[in-house]
Amino acid sequence: MELKREVFGKGRRGEKVLLFTLRNDHGVTIKITNYGGIITAIKTPDKGGKKDNIVLGFKSLEDYLSDEYIEKCPSFGCITGRYANRIAKGKFQIGEKTYTLPINNGPNSLHGGITGFDKVIWEPRMIEKRDRVGVELKYRSVHMEEGFPGTVDVTVNYTLNQKNEFVIGYKAVTDRETVINLTNHTYFNLTGNSENILNHLLYIPAETKTLNDNTLIPTGAFSNVTGTPFDFTVPTTIGSRIELLDDGYDLNYVLDNDDQKLVPAGLLSEQSSGRTVEVFTTEPGIQLYTGYYIPELKGKKGETYSRYSGVALEAQHYPDSPNHPHFPSTSLIPGNPFKSKTIYKFGLK
Repeated sequence: MELKREVFGKGRRGEKVLLFTLRNDHGVTIKITNYGGIITAIKTPDKGGKKDNIVLGFKSLEDYLSDEYIEKCPSFGCITGRYANRIAKGKFQIGEKTYTLPINNGPNSLHGGITGFDKVIWEPRMIEKRDRVGVELKYRSVHMEEGFPGTVDVTVNYTLNQKNEFVIGYKAVTDRETVINLTNHTYFNLTGNSENILNHLLYIPAETKTLNDNTLIPTGAFSNVTGTPFDFTVPTTIGSRIELLDDGYDLNYVLDNDDQKLVPAGLLSEQSSGRTVEVFTTEPGIQLYTGYYIPELKGKKGETYSRYSGVALEAQHYPDSPNHPHFPSTSLIPGNPFKSKTIYKFGLK
């Protein structure tokens, strides 16, 4: 096992930003920066032993800070919060009080607002154990930051072990009632970004999804996916039915995990490389997004990222949960910490 730290660059206010490299003995290497908790690269071997980067990301901090990237905001590899996904019209209530958030996605608020957790510098601490290495990231989100009530202390642990498991652990505590929904927004491309993701094979063990309106806000109802283009209960290539959808896949699957146990949430594989990624989570849902709105940007090796360059499998609570009392609760109250775990396990067919 190996853990390395280096300077990645300077933030917009001149702050030093770091890059951490995690490496195990089986050829898996993960790079993480404390700016936005961004996973900038994950290298894994293919069936021939060749190691390639299998996520979308950049070589330099300047690329993540560029006006072009921030304006188009594809959220490569970052921690999203305080509330990952969408909140309808940027409004929710706690008791009798209504809170208003920035509108940054059509008529709705997305991924915590204008300056969400993806654009702040987290306080890092290196984790070095016999069987795993990683980095702990901490951030204090103050009362009314981006419109959210309560001062919230968030801890995210990224660790890599010898089982090729990349474990993400989340914890949050607050001094007054608020809402929380945390996830990581990594886009995978198991070809090493040599092709798009339409030939990737995807399995999601969920027969139900939340039903959305035309702005991707849940109506409150649920829909069975069996026999529809959204059905991945049998492994199916992502591109086989995608032409039936206007904007590709961007939806929340219901994992029937009310007890917050660690359950299988998905399996992504790609035939030519033989690479696989298994997803396990304690979260009640998983958002599938196939990157329809990824803008044209240059990647780590000079490749061009664009539509369908990557697929995100984001374990999280449902979109707009604060406005749907029958959804699993995203309420965070003093004395009752939020805790969650998601595992991405890398392998070969």
